[in-house]
Amino acid sequence: MKIWFMNIVQRRCCLLALGLVLTATGFAQPLTEYVDPFIGSGGHGHVFVGANVPFGFVQLGPTEHNRGWDWCSGYHYSDSLLVGFAHTHLSGTGCGDLGDVRFLPVSNAGQTELKFSHADEKCRAGYYALRLNYPEGGYCQTELTATLRTGFHRYQFSEDMPTGRLLIDLKWGTGWDAVRDCKLRQTSPRRLEGWRHSHGWADNQQLYFVAEFSEDVTFEQLKGDSLSVVSWQNSGRPMLVKVGLSAVSVENAQLNLQTENSGWDFEAVAQKADAAWEQELAKIRISTSDKAQRRIFYTALYHTMIAPSVFCDVNGQYRGSDGMVHQGDFVNLTTFSLWDTYRAWHPLSSLIHPERQKDIAQTMLHIYQEQGTLPVWHLMGCETNCMVGNPAIPVLADMMMKGFELDRPLAVEAMKRSVGSHRRAHDLLMKHGYIPYELDPENESIGKGLEYAIAYGAAWKATGDDFFKPLAESYKHYFDARTGFMRARSQEGEWRLPWNPFAAEINGVKDYTEGNAWQYIWLVPHDVDGLIKLFGGKRPFTEKLDSLFIVQGDLGKDAPPDITGLIGQYAHGNEPSHHVAYLYHYVGQPWKTAQRVREILTTQYHDGPDGLCGNEDVGQMSAWYILSAMGLYQVEPAGGRYLFGSPLFDEVTMKVGSGKTFRIKAVNNSAENIYIQRVILNGKRWAYGYIDFKDIQRGGTLEFVMGPKPARFTRHLPQE
Repeated sequence: MKIWFMNIVQRRCCLLALGLVLTATGFAQPLTEYVDPFIGSGGHGHVFVGANVPFGFVQLGPTEHNRGWDWCSGYHYSDSLLVGFAHTHLSGTGCGDLGDVRFLPVSNAGQTELKFSHADEKCRAGYYALRLNYPEGGYCQTELTATLRTGFHRYQFSEDMPTGRLLIDLKWGTGWDAVRDCKLRQTSPRRLEGWRHSHGWADNQQLYFVAEFSEDVTFEQLKGDSLSVVSWQNSGRPMLVKVGLSAVSVENAQLNLQTENSGWDFEAVAQKADAAWEQELAKIRISTSDKAQRRIFYTALYHTMIAPSVFCDVNGQYRGSDGMVHQGDFVNLTTFSLWDTYRAWHPLSSLIHPERQKDIAQTMLHIYQEQGTLPVWHLMGCETNCMVGNPAIPVLADMMMKGFELDRPLAVEAMKRSVGSHRRAHDLLMKHGYIPYELDPENESIGKGLEYAIAYGAAWKATGDDFFKPLAESYKHYFDARTGFMRARSQEGEWRLPWNPFAAEINGVKDYTEGNAWQYIWLVPHDVDGLIKLFGGKRPFTEKLDSLFIVQGDLGKDAPPDITGLIGQYAHGNEPSHHVAYLYHYVGQPWKTAQRVREILTTQYHDGPDGLCGNEDVGQMSAWYILSAMGLYQVEPAGGRYLFGSPLFDEVTMKVGSGKTFRIKAVNNSAENIYIQRVILNGKRWAYGYIDFKDIQRGGTLEFVMGPKPARFTRHLPQE
């Protein structure tokens, strides 16, 4: 019997015909061949494994039992028990949700789970395949691919199995997800439709679907509206199943299916998915002879384009944050992990996806109009209010300063209204100028306070409105000059006791959000000069920063699992640390940045299933890698100054929109030559330790001359 794996030769020939295969090194190799979706599927990476297209609503892939935190995406590489192929997943989050509309090919109507082996599993960008072997004999070869709003399945049962069966599960979801009500009905011998309304991390999820089969099916077993088994006579041909999704209606799910996948050519849809990934991956081309580095880089780039996801139908309709159906003239989006992504994902996106910035801004501003505040952590049209701060503000402020199109008066209004909300201790901040710990029943006063200061510092910088100034400087209230740390204080100004700078939690109390005092002292990226002054100057600041990467201490038995990727007390596995290695620029020691950045690039990322040292966090962990591997990083949350680090590759060519490219060359680069000796921009000596967004946007060539010894290659600090 023919095994229905995609023919790799056919695929490459198709890509050659499309002219999509030449890399920067001249090899005829599709960039998608370097993507390994299993990187980060073990350890604490929590990444999605399966078939999707860039920024697609559908993430169709394997789902396992809910076994705890490391199964937030629904899949963990350590597991080998499958419960189905679900059409929606999260990637890299610290909470589990979605897992909607699960299919499982079964050999009998009583099966609800199946063992599988990674040896029988294949996954690449836009395509997933798994051979399932049944205990009583026989097998089913499963293949999956997707469009933006539809999933496409191909099931080939072995010839010794006279009947094909498919379990359809609308009851169980991933993580916190629980069904409220659902419906499954057959409207023709080859068509099923229904809906699934659930609550979880997102508290009001509505999903509608239509499934079309290439052969007649009948209900062999039906348990209410949540669980069924459909069967058909196994003719030797593969069973094809197309599924359209919508958050609006069954009719829109059908329209999405007709528009995006009207035929039955699985190979063609899989090739289109591959070509879509190739087009996006080709926005950055690297030159390196290290194949492992290519796999890490292009998988990282792939991981940055799983979300935010399209959350509107082909007719422009979408379900808003008010639960109502709206008609949009833009691409509405969902899955905004903003506490994570404002730090590196959005600065990277502004470089390589300028065409998407308007839709991101419009989505955020429509969310504001529908729910009264800007999004914090938005999922499936719902505000989860997860994490701290007001992280949409730095994103909008950065867009303003970079010149992207958005409704500026509405954005400023949204920023101010979001400050005025009473959510998460805003009222305490406005009354006291900081958040007194004993008045905040939710704790984490330092995590909240510093993130609020970052957001309003970005707003102040972008708008010049002095309304934001005292809020931007509110971080100073938490600084304890005696200890040199940010500490929780009462409304009388007393520091909380007991206190331990290493402990993430003491007696059930957390002052810091997924971190400790060592990690949070540096969380002032909007005003590093102001932080240096609090320390009493560059020398004590530098000594403390040096100590961060060396000092050892016990985080405590109740420390959250997010604090990973430790180098001393620097925690690369969680986002508040991501800018810290670049702070040496502000004290005139960029060579220390180079040393630490190279160390992080080469020790905290690799190309195995546990190749991420912490949660992917919807692209942030990978965005840090991509920017840093190119030699760039934006520390200040708004403004577009990309500081120099230590480029990992000999050459990078980046498409920056409007047909322009920006090339980064690292001359004499090697594992020993990690230090920048001098910088040349478009043939002229460059005296700054950073490059501005607009200089990159114009296109050109940035050249780093590398060497084995530290050098003071710049005369200008980032804020001079």
